[in-house]
Amino acid sequence: MRVALFITCVNDTLFPGTGKAVVSLLRRLGCDVDFPAAQTCCGQMHVNTGYREEGVRLARHFTEVFAGYDAVVAPSGSCAAMVREQYPKLAKPGSRGAAAIAEVAPKVYELSEFLIDVLKTDDVGAYFPHRVTYHPTCHSLRSLHLGDRPTRLLANVRGLELVPLPGAEECCGFGGTFAVKNPAVSAAMGADKTRSILDTGAEVLCAADNSCLMHIGGTLSRQKTGVRTMHLAEILASTEEAQ
Repeated sequence: MRVALFITCVNDTLFPGTGKAVVSLLRRLGCDVDFPAAQTCCGQMHVNTGYREEGVRLARHFTEVFAGYDAVVAPSGSCAAMVREQYPKLAKPGSRGAAAIAEVAPKVYELSEFLIDVLKTDDVGAYFPHRVTYHPTCHSLRSLHLGDRPTRLLANVRGLELVPLPGAEECCGFGGTFAVKNPAVSAAMGADKTRSILDTGAEVLCAADNSCLMHIGGTLSRQKTGVRTMHLAEILASTEEAQ
């Protein structure tokens, strides 16, 4: 398959290792992976804060950049949901933009969706000998309805002990601009999530969105808990040889 990596702003700027992990993993599974250098922000921040026209412009650019691929894979449930859910609402019905979105948006997948629904595998040959708990981020849970896809993948990682997270479906408090507009509430929600993580005794907190991991990880770090945060892609890309 000819697959494009949609890296997303947060990963490109702050977590480039996640993008490298996606490429390594998909190539190991036989995919031909491209990285279109012209890609930019998907426009989620703009649309969510009322800048609709900027969102329309970025959606148009996205469809131009990613046209022609068999699939577009994003290591972010949040940004994949933006393209699939919000892009169709931005274009005028019957327009060229609407047609382009209808062509590209259904081919955009969050990583675990692509592995299980497209490549038809829940065992990617990974090895990660650590105690791990998984946080299902809001967009992946409520917009993409990922369900148990990420945990199915984690359960098949050799050496990994997967422990359930109490209150897993509760928001961590990040919410993009929500954390900026409501910092006190956001911090309180992050503290609640941190207590649940510590109750598991996990060494590593895993999620499908680095934005949420960044938020939770800040609290974990300030409290000197010793719990690491890792994106799902980085765990799935791990092999015995790399340990």
